[in-house]
Amino acid sequence: MSIPIIADGDNGYGNAMNVKRTIREAIRAGYAGIFLEDQVSPKACGHTRGRKVVPRDEALMRIKATIDAHKKSGFDIVIIARTDSRQAVSFDESLWRSQAFADVGADVLLIDALASREEMKAFCEIAPSVPKMANLLEGGGKTPILNPTELEDVGFKIAAYPLSLMGVSIRAMQNTLTAIKGGQIPSHGSIPTFEEIKEIVGFNSYYEEEKRYATNTDQVSLQNVAPSSRARSDG
Repeated sequence: MSIPIIADGDNGYGNAMNVKRTIREAIRAGYAGIFLEDQVSPKACGHTRGRKVVPRDEALMRIKATIDAHKKSGFDIVIIARTDSRQAVSFDESLWRSQAFADVGADVLLIDALASREEMKAFCEIAPSVPKMANLLEGGGKTPILNPTELEDVGFKIAAYPLSLMGVSIRAMQNTLTAIKGGQIPSHGSIPTFEEIKEIVGFNSYYEEEKRYATNTDQVSLQNVAPSSRARSDG
């Protein structure tokens, strides 16, 4: 994978030792970064009601354990320290925790579910040397939806739009199923061709790799298959 991927470490899945193991596994898997947050277990989306966070000392313990595991590994991974205390406690509490996370060595800070553009700007003003991340739930989350240019103007360096791809996919599937139920089929050009789908999901790369292991028997068998039969088997 040539594009850096960020893992979601949730709340670390336990105590400090569990947190450190979570970081080691993310590093071993090759992730470029990882989120760690301060929610209680079981955790949930930060934009939903009833959020609860662990006390300050436990929240800091998680980030410290994350930093320790990172340093001991000798590998590079970006630690994104997230707090859900904006909705669970208060905006001031979320600022305090973010500053504390920066003080112990977090690489990036994230306050989930900020409630206004003013809060977003105030967040970006603390710990100025540490990049800030925005998490924007399209379609009804707590945080105002700003485009990347607007976010940059406010002071953010990283942004997540977590529902965009899932949302448009859901709507497209609903519309298509409704059309099929009504006796219609997708029009030409509204969906990829079968050849395009094969390329996107990796069929052609698989076929190329498969050639490396072809035997004479495989080649003879393929040549002896009638075209019509071959077409049916390919389908």
